[in-house]
Amino acid sequence: MRSWRTASSSEGYRGLRIACAFVCTLVWRAAAADDIEFHGFADLRGVAASDDATWTRGGLAKTRYGGNDGLHFGGAALRATWQAAAPLLLVADLRYEPQDRTRAGLIEAYARYRPVSIDAWRWSLKLGEFFPPISLENEGVGWTSLWTLTPSAINTWVGEELRVFGAELRVEHRGDFSTLEAAGALFTANDPAGEILFARGWAFTDLVEGVGNRLREPDVYAYLVGTEPPRRYDPFVEIDHRLGFYGDVTWRTQSGSRATVLYYDNRADPSRYHVFDGHDELFAWRTHFTSVAAQTRFGDLVLMGQGMAGTTEIAPSGFRGEAHFSAAYALAGWELGAWRPALRLDIFDTREDPAAPPALSEHGNALTFALNWRPCDWLRLTGEALRVESTRDQRLALGLAPREVDRQIQFNARFLF
Repeated sequence: MRSWRTASSSEGYRGLRIACAFVCTLVWRAAAADDIEFHGFADLRGVAASDDATWTRGGLAKTRYGGNDGLHFGGAALRATWQAAAPLLLVADLRYEPQDRTRAGLIEAYARYRPVSIDAWRWSLKLGEFFPPISLENEGVGWTSLWTLTPSAINTWVGEELRVFGAELRVEHRGDFSTLEAAGALFTANDPAGEILFARGWAFTDLVEGVGNRLREPDVYAYLVGTEPPRRYDPFVEIDHRLGFYGDVTWRTQSGSRATVLYYDNRADPSRYHVFDGHDELFAWRTHFTSVAAQTRFGDLVLMGQGMAGTTEIAPSGFRGEAHFSAAYALAGWELGAWRPALRLDIFDTREDPAAPPALSEHGNALTFALNWRPCDWLRLTGEALRVESTRDQRLALGLAPREVDRQIQFNARFLF
């Protein structure tokens, strides 16, 4: 077995160097062409949150800023797009995150080839690093939500652990009133996806992991697996050299309604792992799930909802861990000129099997209200209130009650360009 420093680290940083070279190429091209665009933002926010520490500080609180009130730099993003030719689009998306450990990461970098079509059929091929087409919320620069500061539990997890390093083929049929799409993808380097759901459970944060970043787990889980905290791991590594896949079917109407069914399977070998940091083990989690999402509009009112259910497991010699997970949300948002209020309800749970002490299963719900005001093109002001109620027996190991209510209020100024 190779150590993390000789395998995961070198692979991750090699990918990061390639990505940086790609971004530099786009910047160089910008001086000589009008077909490249840059968009981004920087956040400044004031936060009031519950006293319990978030997992990014070693605790078990479910919100980003648990136990860390005050004024914060919330992060920044830069997105570059280059229409290199009529059918060829190049995209790079970078995020800068100042929490846990200050880091910058490439969250997407891909090329999409979509030939011009004048008939009903059209196809496209996407190559590179990109998000699987799961989210209805996170369609902004830096994979941010257009409705709230904090995405749903589902899309928090997508931002933390799910990424495609591979290729997607998509076929569309455009009718007079609607479009039907079908896509399939093959990918690699996502074998640890699912570990954070087992170690911590669901959470609510707008932190997004990029190439070369390492995701932190709660300290109590580090002790459970026999390592010293803080324990961090790279969610985007290849362990078993098996390809994963996803497939989706999407229906869209010209009025803005859409519905998507997606199946994802990383096909990881649950018996495989490698050693990183000289002694710790990173497992290949066999993770597969089904996601169903839909959106529609009634005048100024936009309604969207999503549900996900699946399983993640490891089975090295002499041990087996499995978690069945599910989550869903419903969001109502209003587009009222410069104002955009939104209300979202989440439910979530994980069921560990076998249930060995300390039990890691959980269930809970969350309510989010956000009010967005965009007085000008370069500024978006947001106030958000988030309440998360969860029951997780893992808290008993810290001398805490299993049930906890986390509250977080944020006032955010997002400077856009």
